[in-house]
Amino acid sequence: MGTGREEKIMDKDRLKGSAKQAAGSVKEAAGKLTGDAKLQAEGKSEKAAGKVQNAVGGVKDAVRGR
Repeated sequence: MGTGREEKIMDKDRLKGSAKQAAGSVKEAAGKLTGDAKLQAEGKSEKAAGKVQNAVGGVKDAVRGR
């Protein structure tokens, strides 16, 4: 009987994508708060890139059967 830990490990792209999404959300919020349109746009862009990277990791996990 295993620990089941192997099944719960996500692809590194999913982890990095989630981190990028979080960082993008923070930047976007900071841009809104300070009225900095450039920072807000950077946050939105980073958040979108994180979503894509997370999706790529999800596909990899699905292929691996996780």
